[in-house]
Amino acid sequence: MLNRIHDLYDELERERVMLSFKGALTPELVTALLGAVERKVGSLEPDPRTRKRVFNVVMECLQNLYHHNAEPKLENSDPGAAIEPHGVVMIVHTEKGYSVLTGNFMDGAEVERLKTHLDRINSLQVEELREFYRATLADGKYGRNGGGGLGMIDIARKSGGKLEYGFVAYDKDNAFFSLNVNVTS
Repeated sequence: MLNRIHDLYDELERERVMLSFKGALTPELVTALLGAVERKVGSLEPDPRTRKRVFNVVMECLQNLYHHNAEPKLENSDPGAAIEPHGVVMIVHTEKGYSVLTGNFMDGAEVERLKTHLDRINSLQVEELREFYRATLADGKYGRNGGGGLGMIDIARKSGGKLEYGFVAYDKDNAFFSLNVNVTS
């Protein structure tokens, strides 16, 4: 067993995985993960602006996971068969910077709305993105989880790149949403 752990650790080091987590998120755990990321990025990244951008992207991604993670509603569900809401987070130090990968369950009925929002964000240039953020903030419309769509806009602004995403249908009511955000150094 110790050899397997050592081999896994070596593989994570070779792949430059800084953090990998799968499970239920709590406010305390989000705080602990942010502290770990801040320390790790602080030891790896010499540029303070890049450190700040990476930290802000990770913080927003973790907040999204915490606030928007849905417990899948299963067909013919046996109460013992419910899947607990959980998030998946992986942060990798790449040759060009950092990749922040997240995943969570969501209501399948919300997929098209989120896809439309992400496609709009990805279609905008830097100044247009800044304006979209201001307009969304001024709009005052908030979703059931309070965000109004600002989180994804902010992630795109802080990362300086396009948001890579995917949806995988889990069943007729649920989907798994994955997001990859690249922050270049």
